[in-house]
Amino acid sequence: MTMSQSRKWRVWVLGMLIALTTAGCSMLPAVKDETAGWSAEKIYTTAHGAMQDGNYTRAVKLFDALEARYPYGHYAQQAILEGAYSNWRSGEPTAATAACDRFIQTYPNHPNVDYAYYLKGLIYFREDQGVFGYVYELDLSERDPKQMRESFLAFKTLVEKFPRSRYTEDAQARMRYLANSLGRYEVHVANYYYARGAYVAAVNRAQRALLDYPRTPSNEEALDIMVRGYRKLGLTQLSDDAKRILEKTFPRSVRLAGVPAKPWWKFW
Repeated sequence: MTMSQSRKWRVWVLGMLIALTTAGCSMLPAVKDETAGWSAEKIYTTAHGAMQDGNYTRAVKLFDALEARYPYGHYAQQAILEGAYSNWRSGEPTAATAACDRFIQTYPNHPNVDYAYYLKGLIYFREDQGVFGYVYELDLSERDPKQMRESFLAFKTLVEKFPRSRYTEDAQARMRYLANSLGRYEVHVANYYYARGAYVAAVNRAQRALLDYPRTPSNEEALDIMVRGYRKLGLTQLSDDAKRILEKTFPRSVRLAGVPAKPWWKFW
């Protein structure tokens, strides 16, 4: 077979393969869209029912179809919120928070925008794990608790913008929990640095715990770290100042007796 004949043969084979592939695709049955011809109300009602029944995967699919086919109006707006909830419950937090953000940006004056902030806070709120999960999961000096901070920010925005919202009271309670957890996290990292002789870093993280999360249980240990850290750095005046604040704020603290106290997590 000459080179020219070989080339023609390859072209013919390629043509046959393309023809067969095209024919095969045309013979495949079309995927049926169950919502074809449905009104926005019917799609929403069916999706809402699936969500209430706990069939979140089906609910998400239907809410997405509703948004795509009827992008405007009451049902589309509700589809974003309920789709966010369904995504969250089906284990898709990224899609859920993205939907919350989309609703907030698109409908900032909507009567239910407070729920969007509340739901976003819930999605980031790791209640099942809590602060102890952060302590034992990984080396906290290398891990930033971004989810807790995102949750706190969402709840804070809700409380500030909608003080009379029906979700505000619960958001405030969760904020207190998060503030305590985040304060403990900062103290844990400060202790990590102190134990390794990084006294400047230890003092800075202790100050961060005091400034960002005041009036939380971790403040006592944060002040103690500052007392000891400044002393190690030879900054006697700053150490004495921190000790006076510790004495005034926590007059019964065991740390005032000079007894090295265990970090809070070692009591468990």
